[in-house]
Amino acid sequence: MSSPFDTHDVTNQSPPFQGVDLFATDAALGEAVAREGGADAVVELAAFGVKCGSNEAFELARLANQNPPRLRAFDTQGRRLDIVEFHPTYHDLMAISMAEGLHSNPFEHLLTHGQNIRPGANVVRAAGLYLAAQMEPGHCCPITMTHAAVPALLRQPDLAATWLPRILSRRYDPAFKPADQKSAVTLGMGLTEKQGGTDLRAITTRAEPAGVGGPGREYLVTGHKWFFSAPMSDAFLVLAQAKAGVSCFLMPRFRPDGTVNALRLQRLKDKLGNRSNASSEVEFAGASAWLIGDEGRGVSVAMEMVTRTRLDCAISSAALMRLSLANAIHHARHRRILGRPLIEQPLMSEVLADMALDVEAATGLAFRLARAFDRAEDPRASAWARLMTPVIKYWVCKIAPALTAEAMECLGGNGFVEDGLAARTYREVPVNAIWEGSGNVMALDILRVLQREPEVAEIVLEDLAPLTEGDPHLKAGLARVEAILHEPRLLDRRARFLAEALAVVSAGAILRAHAPAFVADAFIATRVIGRPGQTYGIGIDWADTRAILDRAFPG
Repeated sequence: MSSPFDTHDVTNQSPPFQGVDLFATDAALGEAVAREGGADAVVELAAFGVKCGSNEAFELARLANQNPPRLRAFDTQGRRLDIVEFHPTYHDLMAISMAEGLHSNPFEHLLTHGQNIRPGANVVRAAGLYLAAQMEPGHCCPITMTHAAVPALLRQPDLAATWLPRILSRRYDPAFKPADQKSAVTLGMGLTEKQGGTDLRAITTRAEPAGVGGPGREYLVTGHKWFFSAPMSDAFLVLAQAKAGVSCFLMPRFRPDGTVNALRLQRLKDKLGNRSNASSEVEFAGASAWLIGDEGRGVSVAMEMVTRTRLDCAISSAALMRLSLANAIHHARHRRILGRPLIEQPLMSEVLADMALDVEAATGLAFRLARAFDRAEDPRASAWARLMTPVIKYWVCKIAPALTAEAMECLGGNGFVEDGLAARTYREVPVNAIWEGSGNVMALDILRVLQREPEVAEIVLEDLAPLTEGDPHLKAGLARVEAILHEPRLLDRRARFLAEALAVVSAGAILRAHAPAFVADAFIATRVIGRPGQTYGIGIDWADTRAILDRAFPG
């Protein structure tokens, strides 16, 4: 017999968003992978999409975020430990992504064939990261940095020969012990300081040769880092002032004699999001580190790493936009308002469809950029990577917070509570626009590329021009970009405008060439021609919203 105090039955609530095949339900992703050179990996990506969207994986993500890492600076007798402890589920997530090769995939041929990458490897890895970020984005930080450190390490072949076999291993090994006793290692980085932030030449951390200085030699590093990413890593790329200027060093957690290196972790950052991952402040008390390349060339070495982390920022932001959209559509299909599903209410369907346009555009841009990294020996692809990395990182990471907020609003009050997926995703998204260079830094990087290599803009515009043929609106958008490029006196004040204009017209061109007409038409009409408002769901009433939503997340 039921009690009068029993709660009412739960009705008209959407089922949990879990057990989702993240690859098969994402038409834009599958098409981008095949189009940009990753078709041979579709079967393995399909299996990974099932794993990342499984109930078990989403539960690992929930627990890793509800049980953030803790710093143990000292033992009970006061001896320094400087270790970071994680919930077991964090290690499970790391093992999943490393087994998939997301930290190593493009460079694995270095060990087996002596070649940098196999065709399509960066696109395949980008797709894996896109899926892993939807599973849980925080653990992707050390995955990204380990992957991005390889090109920098290759500048110092003797160090690379020692470290690469363990960097490229797909066996996750979280043990705190010297690298030569481990089956696999991860890498972090320490670049920024309190007084400089992005201004890397303002760092005060100093490095003195331990003996005879020079490339590949040991230095002793003293100073501080305001952001020291993934402090549980086995080694770090660190910038410090040497005699000839800012230089880049590889700093392991253990010295060659097996003693713990002099890295003093001060505290873990209490961050808005990214809570499963540890970020710290650190002091170096004469820590041993080995010089990569020549003294005074540290910023250019570090940029080898930063360029690839910026690609990952764009991929991760596109992935979190996709996750937010799919969750919102899922909810709207199951929630009934005024006698019919919420998704059939015109205002809601227009909001969701409008969001879907940005998700597909962001995905298309991110994977077009990943293809450029696969073809680095091609001057045209190299030009695309140099100019469009900051452009795409700027635009995709900028639009992601607004989209995830709108998606959270689609769930109503349920979206705002921490029990669900939407709130955690919303807290996570802003970091990609900040890490590895904020919006203004990306805009200034675009200007630097244009000033140093003006030909790269011509190459990118030449690549886009054929895709705009037959569409007067795209052609006009491309002409606007060209006009901005020919206003050098105003360009420094319009760099953000240029970044957005170039990203939008590039996305429109990709969609026109490869997406269904109902997607391309709606994107171009609302983004390239001009938006009547700054919020979602405005100016799209004429579009085929049902077709857009069915493509975005099949019911």
